[in-house]
Formats: sequence, structure tokens, C-alpha cells
Amino acid sequence: MSQDLSNYRKSYKKQELLEQNCPENPMELFQEWFINADSSDQLVEVNAMTVSTIGLDGFPKNRIVLLKKYTWEGFIFYTNYQSEKGMAIKANNHVCLSFFWPPLEQQIIIKGKAEILAENLSDGYFESRPDGSKLGAWASNQSSVVSSRELLDKQLKNFEEKYKNQEIPRPKHWGGYLIKPISIEFWQGRPNRMHDRIRYTLEKDFSWKLERLAP
Repeated sequence: MSQDLSNYRKSYKKQELLEQNCPENPMELFQEWFINADSSDQLVEVNAMTVSTIGLDGFPKNRIVLLKKYTWEGFIFYTNYQSEKGMAIKANNHVCLSFFWPPLEQQIIIKGKAEILAENLSDGYFESRPDGSKLGAWASNQSSVVSSRELLDKQLKNFEEKYKNQEIPRPKHWGGYLIKPISIEFWQGRPNRMHDRIRYTLEKDFSWKLERLAP
């Protein structure tokens, strides 16, 4: 099998990213870009991001996860702590997050360290979820091998019966991660592949160093 994709080209020319327009704190620029993306009618699930970890087998692995909150401290998402990504983070909490918004010709690449979110914050988010999603957190032993779809459906039905007419508690193996960034790169597509790349790096005094990278 072979297919030549060398003629797949797109000219990027919608916006620019210049140092004089960048705030001192990258979270301000992230919020500006996120709000703009969220208001675009060309994008769905703007909060979808790639989470990259180093697996226990030594290989990096990427998967799409939904960002659920961002603060001055960093970025929050939720998952099963016993999943493949959860075990990878336990062994090595250095992760990378990335957002790609093709209609805006923008990327954001975030390197950071993952911390387990405080239990009360995970409880609060879990309580806000629909009952079906709550039950799914109980029914799915995330990342494990299963024999069939029927088994998954049976496990879900068992938990539906168990918690019928009851409040569904948060499983202890399920909760949030806070990714505290040490580097945030903003990428804006430009003509002739001369893209704008502005990287913020966290300094020892907790200030941010801003640098332009060659495209």
C-alpha cells in the first residue's frame, strides 16, 4: 500500500502572533484564544485536547481528553486513575497537552506536571455529571481487556440496579488531574510556512520568559 500525500498543502494567512501583543502571563493568552475559539461556529468541542504520557512500556501515547476547567494554576481533566494514562502519570507525571483548532490555524502545546486533584473538587465535578456518566465510571474498568460489548452492557446494568433510586457516589479510583504548566507554546499559522511560535517558559521566580521560536 502506498499513497503520496506530498501535494497536500494549505496556505496559512488568517492571523499573526507578535510579541508586543502577548501578555506577561500565558494563561491570559490561553483564555483569549480559548474564548475566541469557543465563539467560532466552525469548531465543536473546543475543549478537546491531546494528552500525551510516557507509558509503562516506555512508549509515548496520545489520546483525546476533554478539558473541564482552567485556572491560573493550570488545566484540569478527569479520568480513571487505574487506566493506562492514570498508571503512566503515576509512574511519570510529566505530560504534554495540545489543542489544535484548524479553522483558526492555531495550536497550543503545554508541557507540565500532573497532580491528583483534591478529593472535594473531584467530588464536586462528579456530582455535576449525568447519572449515565456516573454509572459508566463504575462499570468500565478503563483500559482493561474485555471479552465483549455485551459484558460491558451487563456491568452497566448491574450498577444501574445497584444504585437505583440512590445517590451515585464517586468511585475512589476516578477523579481529576491538575496539570501545572512549565511551558506553553502558542502556534499561529502564517504564509510560506513561516509560522509564529511564541513560547512561555516558567522561571525559578515563577515569572514567565517569552521567546520566539523558528517555525
